[in-house]
Amino acid sequence: MNAPANTSAGKSFIERGLDWLLSPKARYRIERIILTISILSYLVHLLLIFLVSRGILHPVSGLLASPISAIYTPFSFILVYEVYLLIYYLPKSTTFYIGKQYEIITLIIIRRIFKDIGSLELLPNWFQNDNDLRFTYDAVTSLILFILICLFYMQVLRKDDGEHATSEQAEIKSSTFLVLKNFIALLLVPVMIALAFYSFGNWASTALENYQSGIYAAINLNQIFFEEFFTVLIVVDVLLLLTSLFYSDQFQSIMRNSGFVISTILIKLSFSVTGLTNNLLIVGSVVFGLLVLIIFNLFTRKVAPLFPGQRQALKK
Repeated sequence: MNAPANTSAGKSFIERGLDWLLSPKARYRIERIILTISILSYLVHLLLIFLVSRGILHPVSGLLASPISAIYTPFSFILVYEVYLLIYYLPKSTTFYIGKQYEIITLIIIRRIFKDIGSLELLPNWFQNDNDLRFTYDAVTSLILFILICLFYMQVLRKDDGEHATSEQAEIKSSTFLVLKNFIALLLVPVMIALAFYSFGNWASTALENYQSGIYAAINLNQIFFEEFFTVLIVVDVLLLLTSLFYSDQFQSIMRNSGFVISTILIKLSFSVTGLTNNLLIVGSVVFGLLVLIIFNLFTRKVAPLFPGQRQALKK
C-alpha cells in the first residue's frame, strides 16, 4: 500500500519541478531574465571600455580594447540561455537536444570571433598573422556549422518520420523512460548552475593569485564551464543510450544514439586543442551527427518496414 503512494509522490515532485523550471511559462520567464542581464552586461562592458580608453582604468584584458569586443559579454549570457534550452528539450526530443549541442558550440565560435575581432591587424600578410588566421578559421567554420545545423534540423523535421513512427517509439514516449529523462533534465539544472559557479570561481581565483596565470586564464575564457559542461553531457548521453535499450532493440536507434554520443565526445575533445585542429574537430562532430541522422532516417523508411515483427521474434 505504501509503494503506490511513494510513486505518486515522486511523480508529483517531478511534475512540480517541470512546471517550475522546464515548462513553456518558465522558459519565457527565464528568457526575459537572461535577455535583461545580457543588455545590462553589454552596457557595463561598454562603460569599462570607455574608462580604459580615458586612462581611468588599467586594461587587464584584450576584451577591454575595442567596443566591438563588448559583444562577447552579452553573448556569454545568450550561451547560458542556450544551455537552458538544451536541458529544456532533453525530455522532449533527443534529436532537438543534440541539435542544441551543435548550436551551443557554434555560438561559442561566434563569441570567440567577437573576442578576437578587436585584435585584428589588417596587414598585407594576412595569412601569416596568428590572430588574423584564427579569425578566418572561426568565420569560415561558423558558416559551415550554420549550414550543417540547418541540414540537421531538416532531417529532424522530415514529414516521413511521423509516417513511419513505430510502435516501439510510441512505447518509449509513454514509458518510464520519459520519466527518467524528465528526472535527468531536472537534475541537470542545479548541476549546471553549480558547475558554472565553480568554473568561474576557479578561473577568478587563478587570476587573482598570479597575474601571469590570470592572463593565461583570460585567453582561455572560451573553455570556462563548457569543457566540463560537455563532459557532463557525455555522461548523460551514455546513460540515456544504456537505459533506452530496456525499451527498444532496434538496430537503427542504437546506432543513432551511439553516433550522437560519439559526436558529443568529438566536441569535448575540441576544447583540448587549438588552431585549425579545434575547428576541424567541431565541424567533424556535426558532420558525423548529421550523417548518422541521415542514415537513421533512410534505414527507418527503407529497411525497418521489411522486418515488422523483429521485436516479437526476438522475444520468442
